[in-house]
Amino acid sequence: MKLFSILTLIKNIPKTSWSSKKPLNTKPKIKTLIFLIFGLFLFGLGETFLLASGGGVSPWTVLADGLSIHTSYSIGWCTFWMSLAVLLLWIPLKQKPGIGTILNIIIIAVVLDVALPYLPNPENYGYKILQIIIGVLITGLGSGFYLISNLGPGPRDGLMTGVQRITGKPIALVRSTIEIAVVFFGWTLGGAAGLGTIIFALGIGPAVALGIYFVNKTFK
Repeated sequence: MKLFSILTLIKNIPKTSWSSKKPLNTKPKIKTLIFLIFGLFLFGLGETFLLASGGGVSPWTVLADGLSIHTSYSIGWCTFWMSLAVLLLWIPLKQKPGIGTILNIIIIAVVLDVALPYLPNPENYGYKILQIIIGVLITGLGSGFYLISNLGPGPRDGLMTGVQRITGKPIALVRSTIEIAVVFFGWTLGGAAGLGTIIFALGIGPAVALGIYFVNKTFK
């Protein structure tokens, strides 16, 4: 019951002692910047865990994979350019990019390409599923850190928070809905979708909500 309450009642990003007072702050505290970068690293690492599992990638990576099929760019580079494109969707939502937005675009793309060769590629199907679940949880935890940093959400999370603000729906519901729509478009482009994609699409919303809850309670 407590877990259900966490997932359904978190509708706003909480503030801590290290959260930036303004998302467009150009001179944040060193602690805030460290948590932001750490969160973005975790996010990228979680995404790469799924990619390395071979059991299906996250919806946005399915889209990046589909784009990479039609271009000469790696998934990391496609993620970079795709993130820039998503910023255009912020215009009607009246979202403004901050330091976190820019670092999100850069760090996640770099981690995808750099970390991939060093992560395990399990042959056993059970281990693939386990690695996928770990990836989703790491991604959710990373989201908790950089969203609470309040230095501007990444392109994808800015889309999530913008839609949530307008609709008033729970973060978990909004994020899952967006992920499901993205994987459809990625699949039509030929991106690699699998069971891991379904697990991520349905699990990332709750994982982000749990990540926000954990970071807020543990790193005040």
